[in-house]
Amino acid sequence: MENQIYIIYISVAGNTQSFVDDLTDYAEKMHQNDTSNPLIISKEVTDQTDFADETQPYFAFVPTYLDGGNGTDNGVKELMTNTLGEYIAYHDNRKFCLGVIGSGNRNFNEQYCLTARRYAQDYGFEMIDDYELRGNSSDCKRIYDNMANRVKNNI
Repeated sequence: MENQIYIIYISVAGNTQSFVDDLTDYAEKMHQNDTSNPLIISKEVTDQTDFADETQPYFAFVPTYLDGGNGTDNGVKELMTNTLGEYIAYHDNRKFCLGVIGSGNRNFNEQYCLTARRYAQDYGFEMIDDYELRGNSSDCKRIYDNMANRVKNNI
């Protein structure tokens, strides 16, 4: 859709939902100041979501929840966010993804945003940005600008 940023996300503890809500509010303010600034349309994927064929470009937002291993040399097991990965892998949905934005807790060092990095590698698109936990206003501005630039320039 023209002049819109489409986001598909999964939220486990509410952090991603909160950030997407803040990002949507920020986009509305930017659009009120200048209607050439895109609005955000979002869709949450849950374990109850019926998979569908995506037909428009989107950005994926995924937090990191892991069980076991250190995420690098002794294994990693994704927890609670698998449904988003399965949704992206469904039919041709991966072809419409413009990039993934990851979130996590920096206290986990190498595991920070590991799910987003793995999605980028597994599905063939870029990890374009990240934020910690619920993010902050500077994260909203930076990530919105990044996505808006990619949408405007068909990146």
